[in-house]
Amino acid sequence: MMLVEMRPSWANLMPQFQGDLKFGPSLARYTWFKTGGPAEALFRPKNLADLALFLDKLPESVPVTVMGNASNILVRDGGIEGVVIRLGKGFSKIQIEGDALVAGAGAADLNVAKFARRHGISGMEFLAGVPGTIGGALAMNAGAYGKELKDICISADIVLRDGTVKRTNVDDFGFAYRNSQLNGAIVISARLKVIRGNPHEIGEHIKQIRATRENTQPTRTLTGGSTFKNLGDRKAWELIDAAGCRGLRCGGAVVSEKHCNFLINEGNASAADLEKLGECIRNRVKAHSGIVLEWEIERIGRAGENVPSEVMR
Repeated sequence: MMLVEMRPSWANLMPQFQGDLKFGPSLARYTWFKTGGPAEALFRPKNLADLALFLDKLPESVPVTVMGNASNILVRDGGIEGVVIRLGKGFSKIQIEGDALVAGAGAADLNVAKFARRHGISGMEFLAGVPGTIGGALAMNAGAYGKELKDICISADIVLRDGTVKRTNVDDFGFAYRNSQLNGAIVISARLKVIRGNPHEIGEHIKQIRATRENTQPTRTLTGGSTFKNLGDRKAWELIDAAGCRGLRCGGAVVSEKHCNFLINEGNASAADLEKLGECIRNRVKAHSGIVLEWEIERIGRAGENVPSEVMR
């Protein structure tokens, strides 16, 4: 059953906030796939105090989902129950504090890489190849070109479900490949290691990374980034290609010809089309190699009434 545009009962108990609280908005516009259902409620806090107050007053029974740039998220067609929290400009500040670069959770990864270059800070160039924001990158331990967030993170400021703000050491995140253990906490900012380097060399490295990404990935399409996780030295795209999945389609969803670990919305794909296509890939890879691919894209929300199309070449 689709979520409908109506004010939930818990909203009547909430005070006024500085941020923007809407009921029943479509989330498709916020995702890179540009498809998916609505949120029961969408809250965009103005600042940290606004967010902490909101969480403190929100009934514990109401589910909370955090979305950044939604570059690696598929929102199912039935939408998301509870509140979706999206951190915007009030959480995008980047600055140097002592021996750390502090990046707000809403700061774009590319902007962090550029800021680091301007200040002669090395080791963050790989962020130029990671779509999305620092908050999302930390939550999934995002990485590219041989480095991950865990390699450069010192600590993070987080907000707990009850509105409590605390600083957490990197060792407490339980980082693993494309995963961390936030346990429902919301990242507000990350403190990253400052390693001095040559700004020109850093800039050249960033250019190389961006050129490689442009040449090898379908960056100018409606996509959600890497669909499946690599398995050690086994690249997901190689397993997908060997199983004959390059160019497969389901309705308006298609496996990229340029990089077959990317799913593309050609303009009219439902979330159901994209998810069915992904599951078809997993089945074919398992049948061909015996390997079970694990989703890297986070699929959230409820299934809707859309019936996915058939998978075909």
